[in-house]
Amino acid sequence: MNSVTTRLLQRIPVQNVLGENALWHPLLQRFYWVDIEAGMLHWLSADLRQAHQLALPERIGSFGVLDVAAGAPYQLVLALESGFALFHPHTGALRWLAKPERHIRGNRFNDGRTDRQGRFWAGTMVETPLQPAQAGALYQLNRHGEAVCHLRHIQISNGLCWSLDGRRMYHADSPRHQIWQYEFGAEPASLSQPRLFAEFADNASPDGATVDAEDHVWTALWGTSTVVRLNPQGQVCLTLTLPVSQPSSVALGGEHGDLLFVTTSRLGLNARQLAEQPAAGDVFIYQLSQPLAVAESLCHLEPDWLAEPVCHDMPVL
Repeated sequence: MNSVTTRLLQRIPVQNVLGENALWHPLLQRFYWVDIEAGMLHWLSADLRQAHQLALPERIGSFGVLDVAAGAPYQLVLALESGFALFHPHTGALRWLAKPERHIRGNRFNDGRTDRQGRFWAGTMVETPLQPAQAGALYQLNRHGEAVCHLRHIQISNGLCWSLDGRRMYHADSPRHQIWQYEFGAEPASLSQPRLFAEFADNASPDGATVDAEDHVWTALWGTSTVVRLNPQGQVCLTLTLPVSQPSSVALGGEHGDLLFVTTSRLGLNARQLAEQPAAGDVFIYQLSQPLAVAESLCHLEPDWLAEPVCHDMPVL
């Protein structure tokens, strides 16, 4: 296997507060991401130079792409701050599905991804501790639009991704500085045999992640200015250094599948740090020496959940 090299292609100066959920849209062939704190959905033009954005009704942790026809009333599934919803970015149509933690003040949804079988998953995080033993959890949105809990006692759910064959799931609880691997049962969805996949230094928090065409895991290491690529045994085989301290998520895509997209954050940086990191919050695009992208899975829901839209008072593109 040839070693992979990277070259900075361009930087998109969007200055996000908390850029996250990098995703190459498999149908539109465009790069999307979110700014959690601003409650914005972002995407790039086909030439990767012009950034567009759309305000959402709440802060957003993550999203997936629905497997629907072009004229369907909804196009995306969202993990908004308070729960799961269906959404169409061009009409503003929004339909809430589930709010499994509406009773837990101080928690919000965070990282999410669609598994190889077409089910969207997203986890919550403790943003403001307001009660003893407060914790987040990891949920699977089943095909009937119901949220099923699979993991509990989480502080910041992150780094969801699946092996190429769909038999292993990777997940990080960022403050623990670890990525865990689970045996993944496909039908029905189940997690078993957890084992430590990778462990990092105390200043390195694994954030958004993805799996490439060689079954390697890429993850942004918040706090370290680095993105790493890990082989299937959990060993670091590539380290990419950025000029900002808080890389937050990664995606592989592009017309030829040979681009790496990295979102970053300005969250919590003081004036001195911002002066030292003027590119904090921007999106970085790297050219890879070989194509490694794997098409993102599309989310499947029962037709009843994709029927007549419920329109929310939102601007229309």
